[in-house]
Amino acid sequence: MRYLCALAILVGIPLQPIFAQQNPYFVTYDHRMEEPQNLEISTQSTVGIPKGDLPGYLGQLLEIEYGVTPRWSSALYLEGASQRHDSTVFTGFRLENRFKVLKGEHRINPVLYFEYENINEASRIKKEILGHAEPSNESLQEPKQETARELEAKLILSSDIKSWNVAGNFIVEKNLSEDEGFEFGYTLGMFHPLSGKSAWCRLCQSISVGAELYGGLGSTDQFGFKDTAHYIAPLLVWNFAANQAVKVSPGFGLTTVSDRMLLRFGYVYELNGFGHRVSKLFRSRS
Repeated sequence: MRYLCALAILVGIPLQPIFAQQNPYFVTYDHRMEEPQNLEISTQSTVGIPKGDLPGYLGQLLEIEYGVTPRWSSALYLEGASQRHDSTVFTGFRLENRFKVLKGEHRINPVLYFEYENINEASRIKKEILGHAEPSNESLQEPKQETARELEAKLILSSDIKSWNVAGNFIVEKNLSEDEGFEFGYTLGMFHPLSGKSAWCRLCQSISVGAELYGGLGSTDQFGFKDTAHYIAPLLVWNFAANQAVKVSPGFGLTTVSDRMLLRFGYVYELNGFGHRVSKLFRSRS
């Protein structure tokens, strides 16, 4: 019941509409930046179904992203986690900045991503898969005492090929709280908006489908695929309003140390011209 309540809160927040096609990916980033002065509020839930007798869990993420310039987007993430027959805890925050390297659209569009993380070991959102997999049946109360401050960087390469988007990310993360090396990971994604001119397929014009492949690449101590988790995940996104979308992605584990499934749900709401409204409000009061 606790999982259902938390999921309902995160996925079904009732808000009123104002914007355009949303990024369909959960783990992969493409080259699309937040429009300047726009504010995007999104939620993401990851239901983890492990193998064996390990407990199921729910990772929760709230993202608030702002378009600073046409080539710079900045975001704040807040995280929480629940575990079966255990507890619900706050697991920390992340600060993200993305910078588009080149102006305009190109055959390949590079984006640089930098993130500061202040999260504890109870985190279950699995926003990315890094390093070596370490399945655990610990209570969330124990690892939440261990806070890690980490820096993460991504090289994002993204291309629009006709109506398809193809994107790949290479991820590097360094734990600043421990004397250890770097961890590595990757994501590959592709999506395609459906379309149709006939009346029976009007719904198709608001739907995108695709898939992601993501996983860990070990660390500086042992780079490669040994003892790493990998997932393949189909995507479905429904842009049911000009500024709102819901999306779902069941990720299936591909290795023995992967979870059986990572079922992800998301909701996106965009406030068009948020920065202009705030500026206007302050000018009117001054």
